[in-house]
Amino acid sequence: MYLKKSLSAGVASPLNGLGKQDHESKRQRKLREIRQALNRSPIDVAALRRMAISEGGLLTDDIRSQVWPRLLNISTSELPAKPGKELRENNKDYQQVLLDVRRSLRRFPPGMPDEQREVLQEELIDIILYVLKRNPQLHYYQGYHDIVVTFLLVVGQSLATVLVEKLSTHHLRDFMDPTMDNTKHILNYLMPIIERVNPEVHDFLQSAEVGTIFALSWLITWFGHVLSDFRHVVRLYDFFLACHPLMPIYFAAVIVLYREHEVLDCECDMADVHHLLSQIPQDLPYETLISRAGDLFVQFPPSELAREAAQQYNQRWVKWKLWNDLCIKL
Repeated sequence: MYLKKSLSAGVASPLNGLGKQDHESKRQRKLREIRQALNRSPIDVAALRRMAISEGGLLTDDIRSQVWPRLLNISTSELPAKPGKELRENNKDYQQVLLDVRRSLRRFPPGMPDEQREVLQEELIDIILYVLKRNPQLHYYQGYHDIVVTFLLVVGQSLATVLVEKLSTHHLRDFMDPTMDNTKHILNYLMPIIERVNPEVHDFLQSAEVGTIFALSWLITWFGHVLSDFRHVVRLYDFFLACHPLMPIYFAAVIVLYREHEVLDCECDMADVHHLLSQIPQDLPYETLISRAGDLFVQFPPSELAREAAQQYNQRWVKWKLWNDLCIKL
């Protein structure tokens, strides 16, 4: 039942011409199925979800531009106009957003001309400020721009704006509260999933008292901040957009489970384990892990894990309060 490593898992590695032909044949067949789903009346959203989840995802950015809005139930008939300068005037989030966007150079394709990147960075700022201004109940968090830039690079500013707004009020809503309480609660689903699959790894992590903070940036950026290959990022976005909002935490769990041997070989020390887990390997078998995350979601749905997640949250809160009380007395 444990998730084991495989050197070839999730990697298309045809050994000869026949293998390449088979791969191309599958790709062309999938492209036809996606077009057929888009051309049906009404559009077959269930089929598009299956295509987004299945091996290879949505294949191209052109297809993503057509399918992502359908997965989020968004009309593309009326897109917002480019915002004016007034959007940035007296905006409480502008300075922090500007700082984060300026630091986001690695999220743009290598070799992109500076002029083109700078235009995109300005568009990135405008998307974020537009969504926040229209939804004052949302609070900006560092890492939000990592998600927004992915949509900008794939679908362009206008469509990215409406996609991000819908996503921010649904999938990302818990991350955009004034406090991190709901984000911490979602992170608390991680250990119960790991425990169901591999009690040995779970017990080791608990003994090391590593907690779940190593997975924070994974979760709140949908892995956009920690994966260097943009192809892998958009493949995960295909998957997450087609699934339940908690699917990213299941994917985080399968990454930890996949690294079982590395974890158990590590010194059972909080700092060592945290350092190991916070460094995601860039050569993961993504298709295998996506499939496994989907299986675990069906096998251990959030409703089944909710009580354990709440218990973990309460236990951590009690530990924090005891430590805080001790510090005050000292």
